Amino acid sequence: MAEPKLTAGEKARVAVLVVRMTKRCAVSEDIDRSDLERRVDRIIDGARKREERAAKTRK
Repeated sequence: MAEPKLTAGEKARVAVLVVRMTKRCAVSEDIDRSDLERRVDRIIDGARKREERAAKTRK
């Protein structure tokens, strides 16, 4: 499945979460970052749903 196009706001939110993941990994590789990964997944899922709705209205 192709990655959806993200809006500027979504890109910014994902970037902040990636920075937080990086900071956690800098402390220790054993630190759990699954909560941040789930948040990124939710943002991408929301963008995918937005594109599906937009595609339906264009038809």
